[in-house]
Amino acid sequence: MTQAPAARQVLDESSAWALIRALAKRASSGQPVRRACGLSFDGRGILRDVAPDLGLVSVDPAADPAFRTMAHVTASVEQMLDLYLPLCLGEESAKLAFGHVGQSLDAQIATASGASRYVTGRENIRHMHRLRALSDAVVVGADTVDRDDPQLTTRLVPGDNPTRVVIDPALRLVPERRLFQDDAAPTLVICARGHAGKTRRVGRAEVVEVNAERRMLPPAAILEALAERGLGRIFVEGGGVTVSRFLEAGTLARLHVTICPIFIGRGRPGISLPSIDDLGDALRPRARRFDFGDDVLFDLKLEA
Repeated sequence: MTQAPAARQVLDESSAWALIRALAKRASSGQPVRRACGLSFDGRGILRDVAPDLGLVSVDPAADPAFRTMAHVTASVEQMLDLYLPLCLGEESAKLAFGHVGQSLDAQIATASGASRYVTGRENIRHMHRLRALSDAVVVGADTVDRDDPQLTTRLVPGDNPTRVVIDPALRLVPERRLFQDDAAPTLVICARGHAGKTRRVGRAEVVEVNAERRMLPPAAILEALAERGLGRIFVEGGGVTVSRFLEAGTLARLHVTICPIFIGRGRPGISLPSIDDLGDALRPRARRFDFGDDVLFDLKLEA
């Protein structure tokens, strides 16, 4: 049977997400899309490069925007491609650190007591699971694990669970936490060199030591340790302190900030950076905006 021209095909949400995940896997394997081409599935459901006008989607990593839809798509699919394709295209996508924070209108991610489920809405929760599915590893701080006892899996969307990474400089977390016991994905605990001693595991998680600076673990050193283990696409999920440190260190290529229309009052802040005296010194990333139900997501392109 002759395949219909792409312009008469329909790219639904399921197929679009499969296309995005396939591109992320290509980037993770060191073979990202580096040039303009079309993308389409063959008879076995494998993503193939084709002529630009024959693909379901035509992509060009050097262009802005980086894609054109050649098939019929809904507005939601168009937004999905627009939001996630920049994380999966180009040479830099093979080794990429990106972050996310969800916060209130007054820039809080939790109440003063630590209650944070859920500051943002359902669409943003699903978005975080998608970001996990597009990464080799998802990174959180010890406070997030201590407070939320998260699973850090992709259970809400199709996709493989990433390696789970917990930054715990002094190895203070107890091994009973779920992600140290459930075997849902490989799990690493990053601590300061000298703290592990003979302790090579926390529960079922492997302990990895890195050199500390001023009693803190440098984000660049953490990324280097992960890269040595073949983990190049890194999603820094939280909490606010962890994301802020990676942002301050200049290690994030992209940051998603989702804002929910609520006021929490004095609680636990989201992004927190050192003070500046002149607005000319402010960090001004290129920003794009996406509607997530009642929430608004800002996609920020940074100079990593």
